[in-house]
Amino acid sequence: MVSQIRPVCALILGFTLLTGLAIPLAFVGLGQVAFPFQAGGSLIQRNGRTFGSALIGQSFTSDKYFHARPSALMGTDPKDSAKQVATPYDASESGASNLAPAARALSERVTADLAKIGARDVPADMVTTSASGLDPDISPENAALQVERVARARGVPPDAVRAVVASHVAAPELGFVGAPRVNVLALNLALDEAGRGK
Repeated sequence: MVSQIRPVCALILGFTLLTGLAIPLAFVGLGQVAFPFQAGGSLIQRNGRTFGSALIGQSFTSDKYFHARPSALMGTDPKDSAKQVATPYDASESGASNLAPAARALSERVTADLAKIGARDVPADMVTTSASGLDPDISPENAALQVERVARARGVPPDAVRAVVASHVAAPELGFVGAPRVNVLALNLALDEAGRGK
């Protein structure tokens, strides 16, 4: 019996070390060498200061900044654990609203957002939330509709802002996967760096 248990224990220990330690460490090391930006959290840094991740959206509310896609994230109220409060772009709370297309709450929120924007024909990502609630990108059409507001708030010509937007439009992956997109954090940082009405 001991002669049968010994190889089983050796196999369990060997595979635990191989699959639980050696392979994960090898993949982490390979990721650090082959994809250092992504493996490091895709952090956007300027002059040694970290502003956030290219993969996680942030809430911009000032008129001088481009606004991200709405986030439906909800978290526990720190003052009352029985209540939920909005926690937009909180990476620890990733998730969607799970409201059905016919839900009254969704219809009311979208209608209110359209009223704030002052238009009815807008890109879907301007008034709908993403599945994660953390989407860092907006469509070029969404950005184009925000140019006038941003330019007015910064006191610069709209064409100057449009040029910065155009330089930040990323093509679909491999040329055909996904849609063109604009990273909101990178765009807003570029506007600040360019001195566009800081």
